[in-house]
Amino acid sequence: MNVFRTIKIKNIAAFLGCAIFFALTSCEEDLAKINKNKNTNFPSQIINNANIVQRDSGMIKLRATAPLIEKYEYIDSPYIVARKGINILFYDKKKPDAPGKISAKFAKFNEKKKFYEAKGNVKIISNENQMFAMQSVYWDQVKKTISTKDTVYVTDKDGSTLVGANGMIAKDDFSEYTFYNNSGDINAQKIPEKGQ
Repeated sequence: MNVFRTIKIKNIAAFLGCAIFFALTSCEEDLAKINKNKNTNFPSQIINNANIVQRDSGMIKLRATAPLIEKYEYIDSPYIVARKGINILFYDKKKPDAPGKISAKFAKFNEKKKFYEAKGNVKIISNENQMFAMQSVYWDQVKKTISTKDTVYVTDKDGSTLVGANGMIAKDDFSEYTFYNNSGDINAQKIPEKGQ
């Protein structure tokens, strides 16, 4: 009878151990399901009437104004978005008194990829006073390129115009650019003579 009682107690202990294990496991699974369905795609920061100044070594690199900026950081790929438009002045060390300008109806910045996108009546004015107009543009900070597949309208300070019907790719300082399927009205004085 003593052996029977010992076996019975061991069976009860084993049964209780299994019950506790399965209860804890199912609780973890329930928590995982709850957390999986939890929405983390909400802004962690909201700035109304934003006026942002970015500096590098004391020099202003960028000034941005926007009616609304939202930062989403509780997701796998954090980003910052300006849904109501944005205006940016960007400064070059070579010409600190002549900033370039960007304006768009929508802008988004992916922090991990260092990738910007702007959409809706995008206008870029370089510090050389060239104006680029398009519907969307993408800036890859890592590759230092600006690109679009939209039609690009370029107006130079002398009135010359160029249309890139299938977009463009450019260095982010606009020192070099390539247009696809282009046409336009170019000032003949700008065309270099052969051998120069």
